[in-house]
Amino acid sequence: MSELLNEISAALQSGKAKTVKELVPRALEEGISAKDILEQGLLAGMDIVAVKFKNNEVYVPEVLIAARAMNAGTELLKPHLAESGAKPLGKALLGTVKGDLHDIGKNLVRMMFEGKGIEVIDLGVDVPPEKFLEAYKAEAPDVIALSALLTTTMGEMKSTVDAFVEAGERGNVVIMVGGAPVTDSFCESIGADIYAADAASAAEAAKQAILEKKGA
Repeated sequence: MSELLNEISAALQSGKAKTVKELVPRALEEGISAKDILEQGLLAGMDIVAVKFKNNEVYVPEVLIAARAMNAGTELLKPHLAESGAKPLGKALLGTVKGDLHDIGKNLVRMMFEGKGIEVIDLGVDVPPEKFLEAYKAEAPDVIALSALLTTTMGEMKSTVDAFVEAGERGNVVIMVGGAPVTDSFCESIGADIYAADAASAAEAAKQAILEKKGA
């Protein structure tokens, strides 16, 4: 059993979506639960990719290809996970702030979050504070992750945090910030909770925040 899960993990790490698509149904046929395939095959593989990415052993293209392979596998598992009542670890709301159109960093964060079993609501780019607030009220995420790649748009992160304070929702959600010009001290100065230097760290921090929130 574990041999097949290792094969799924290895195929994902190599970005072999076609192989993942062949192995996942085979694992299901052999009686391995969808939850085990997800956690011990797909997510375990993505975890290794995340560590390698953090250590500069692989780069953005390899992460994108691995994420594509993971998505191919999770699509096949979705109906089985729904049947078994398996739930995601938690939910995150993600977006690049108003005035900023960069999305590569945000997309990497989304993949890393999904690689940790976190459901992601991606609001895209150029997202104003009121849209984050609106989506928060509709989706009730555990974490909100704000991305900015320009020094000129970093102020929008503060505007977003302030919007949550004004709405009386600040205490209910963990706000994370990241992007090239963002620093830990900036995060502190605007009243956000977590600064993440890269996508892999962001996913790890989000996972920890969700587990702490749920009292795990």
